[in-house]
Amino acid sequence: MFDNRERVALFIDGANLYATGKALGFDIDYKRLLKQFQQETYLVRAYYYTALAEDQEYSSIRPLIDWLAYNGYAVVTKAAKEFFDSAGRRKIKGNMDIELAVDAMEIAEHVDHIVLFSGDGDFRSLVEALQRKGLKVSVVSTLSTQPPMVADELRRQADQFIELSKLMTQVGRDPSDRPQRAAPNDEPQATADASQFEEEY
Repeated sequence: MFDNRERVALFIDGANLYATGKALGFDIDYKRLLKQFQQETYLVRAYYYTALAEDQEYSSIRPLIDWLAYNGYAVVTKAAKEFFDSAGRRKIKGNMDIELAVDAMEIAEHVDHIVLFSGDGDFRSLVEALQRKGLKVSVVSTLSTQPPMVADELRRQADQFIELSKLMTQVGRDPSDRPQRAAPNDEPQATADASQFEEEY
């Protein structure tokens, strides 16, 4: 799947990856995910993108963001926008596509292969632009759900499509092994529990 001589950068669309893992019925273990790519490739950088609702006193995703930032990930966040839909339901929207695309184009000359954890069809143009620069681009998502979590145009544009369900044994964690939520003064869990996060995004 990978050449260990390749310089690789990971780009993780946090909300999209969380939704994909949830649809497949497993949690992403970000410690194992990072270790897997460090073993298989020359990993240059691992980016994680998510929006945060800054008006809330406590955000359920904050422990994950802090853990990732201290454990080898470059975390990129921005304030999410709150709005109400036509039925009066409170919604939170936080699109990180532009931030991810800019970072990918900037790092392009320093890597050989970009691995995009997202099924969002809006990234097709980015994948094509990176390929024109001579990079290989892999997309990680799933076709195993109904409907599939990956846009057909993104899957066709990618050099390689990686089915997330086939990585479950390497980067997933059984929900029954989910650690109890730590008390405020406890050390953070080494395996970040994605199930608590991103549910609003």
